[in-house]
Amino acid sequence: MSSPELVPGLAGIPAAESSVSFIDGQAGVLEYRGYPIEELSAHSTYEEVAWLLLYGELPTAEELKAFTADLERLRVLPEALVSMVKAFPRTGHPMQALQASLAGLGMVAPKVDLKDAASRDEATRRVIAATPVLVALFERVRAGKEYVAPREGLGTAANFLWCLDGEEPDEVAAKTLDCALVLHAEHTMNASTFACRVVASTENDPYTSCSGAVGALFGPLHGGANERVLNQLGTIGDLSNVEAWFEGKSERKEKVMGFGHRVYKTKDPRAKNLQLLANEMFGKLGSTPKYDIALKLEQVVTEKLGSRGIYPNVDFFSGLVYEKLGLATDVFTPIFAMARVAGYCAHWSEQMLDNKLFRPGQIYKGKRQRAYVSIDKR
Repeated sequence: MSSPELVPGLAGIPAAESSVSFIDGQAGVLEYRGYPIEELSAHSTYEEVAWLLLYGELPTAEELKAFTADLERLRVLPEALVSMVKAFPRTGHPMQALQASLAGLGMVAPKVDLKDAASRDEATRRVIAATPVLVALFERVRAGKEYVAPREGLGTAANFLWCLDGEEPDEVAAKTLDCALVLHAEHTMNASTFACRVVASTENDPYTSCSGAVGALFGPLHGGANERVLNQLGTIGDLSNVEAWFEGKSERKEKVMGFGHRVYKTKDPRAKNLQLLANEMFGKLGSTPKYDIALKLEQVVTEKLGSRGIYPNVDFFSGLVYEKLGLATDVFTPIFAMARVAGYCAHWSEQMLDNKLFRPGQIYKGKRQRAYVSIDKR
């Protein structure tokens, strides 16, 4: 009997049936529940998109009003959880803090009855509501500042900026961040979403499942690429260095961060929308040397590598946007996570409807049928 063929990384192997989102990498298409990401990012708020991902349809005005009010209620963190986050080492990475915080949220939240739709629903809403507050709380903690509680009347993006600074959020900044959250909310069966579904398949609640997903997202091959894009642009240093820098990278066969994608063979549709957003924001708030370098680098790389299907991905512009908003570099990935929890929770809910425990096989390459040797003869 021949051994099964190994597919490294399970590339292209279906792991589940899902109706949450759709990608056509050749055509550069991303849809949430059938709606093009271009339409959603242009016309819908993050709250509308979270509802869509959870329930399959865009909300009515009444549904959105009730959902928004529920998120406001669930943003209020129990004091025990606030105290826990305050006790974290300030030198820890914000993603480690978020992973631990989500697990902690599960410890203080009501126990989830996995067989009860209302209980499952409240838990997913609690994750989506609390995650941005938890990210902002740790940012305050490590800066030696006091906790800023959520404020009524603000959406997810604006409330995050409020909890971060304790100041009235700038309208342009809040709108920009809200759009970025929409663009990062879901992306089919990526590594962290798969991790979420694997953890969920053992009949875990969404707190534990999303905590596991955040652990996967923390890896530099998944969620941390936008940080490395900024470092790369800083290394280039000046607009006049772009072409020589790229030629050096090409000669050494080194990767240019922010370009290429495992799925997309054309420009990432999220990158297109984020670039439009960045153009608007930099136009209103002023450009930066890094942004100018980025535009030049995009031009050079597209000319040289576009024929091979290598174009900017979403990470190429997201870090530039977050830096312009005054956010610390190592909080970029937690912002990715606070957007993506909507997608995680949608996949968690889907997994619960027809759950099967993930138990993949393996191709064994080790020795067999070995004779045991007692310790005195080894």
